Amino acid sequence: MPLYEFRCAACGEFEAWRKMAEIGTPMNCPSCSAIATRIFSPPSVNLNQGSLSAIRAGDGGEPRVVKRKETEPGKTRYQGPKTGRPWMIGHAPERL
Repeated sequence: MPLYEFRCAACGEFEAWRKMAEIGTPMNCPSCSAIATRIFSPPSVNLNQGSLSAIRAGDGGEPRVVKRKETEPGKTRYQGPKTGRPWMIGHAPERL
């Protein structure tokens, strides 16, 4: 549920958690019960934390190269028959 900001003409600004489905219904002021109007407020985005500060400092400009260890592949889980197609008539290993 998003947090919306509203402004009441008598009481001032307040915030309220509302479902997105309730956006079309009017919001009443919690103190005086008058209909309040919704205020647009941009989201709070902090650009000075994490990887952006490392990029600005020169540590994260290029992607890091990752090398895998060379390992021999293991046996597959399903090993088919060695004689071709034994499920087909005429391809059985031994005919009686």
